[in-house]
Amino acid sequence: MIATDTNILVYAHRTDSEWHDQAKACLTALAEGRVAWGLPWSCVHEFLATVTRPRIYRPPSTLEAAIGQVDAWLESPVANLLTETFAHWELLEDLLRQGHVRGPMVHDARVASICLAHGVTEFWTADRDFSRFPGLPARNPLFD
Repeated sequence: MIATDTNILVYAHRTDSEWHDQAKACLTALAEGRVAWGLPWSCVHEFLATVTRPRIYRPPSTLEAAIGQVDAWLESPVANLLTETFAHWELLEDLLRQGHVRGPMVHDARVASICLAHGVTEFWTADRDFSRFPGLPARNPLFD
C-alpha cells in the first residue's frame, strides 16, 4: 500500500502550489487505480489545518473547499484511512529512539508508525526527514 504525506495532499489541493500539477496527477492515479492507498488520519488533520490557515495562504482555502477535497479523496474505492493500532506505542517508541527524534519530528514519527502498522510499502512525501525511518520506504513522487 502507498500512503501519502500532508505535503502531497496540500500540493494537490492548492492550485497556487508550484507542484500542484504533479501532485494532483499522483493522487488522481492513486484514487482511480486498483491498488489500495492510504491517508493517515494525522495527515488529513494537518492538511485541513494547513490549507485553511490565513498565515500560510492568502487567501486560504475555505473550510468547505478543504472538506470537499477530503470527501473527494475518500470517494476512491481503494482509499483507506489509517490510524493508530494497538501496536502504535511500541512502533512509535522504537522510531523515536532509533531516529533520535525530538520536537516537531515527533509528528513525523507518529505518521511513520501508523504507516508501518498498516503495512505501507511506500510513503509518498516531499519531506526528507522521513529518511530517519528506514523501515518505511519514502519517495518523492513529484520528481519521477
